[in-house]
Amino acid sequence: MSIELKTKYGQIDISTDVIAIIAGGAAIENYGIIGMASKNQIKDGITEILKKENFKRGIIVRQENDEVHIDMYIIVSYGTKISEVAHNVQTKVKYTLSQTVGLAVDSVNIFVQGVRVTNP
Repeated sequence: MSIELKTKYGQIDISTDVIAIIAGGAAIENYGIIGMASKNQIKDGITEILKKENFKRGIIVRQENDEVHIDMYIIVSYGTKISEVAHNVQTKVKYTLSQTVGLAVDSVNIFVQGVRVTNP
């Protein structure tokens, strides 16, 4: 599946996997994020931290009418304020997708799948 962007020069189709990888990369750069988690936690079993090539398993990209919505499943660091971490991820993902591919994201929904203690 792909997202269609219409410009004055023509149409651009961007794969949802590419958008997921860009969004995941932007998300894990934020303070308080341990990593991305699988969206099918019950099916996959224990919460695992996904590697960069598997970000699409932890991110859902949907296009409804002309709006783009992203659902992200993350693991946060113990001792951080979850609401602040989620807000920072939302802001960073929207900004990064806007700057890299010119995609205006209408919503970034954050689902915290776990809390982990980081190694000192």
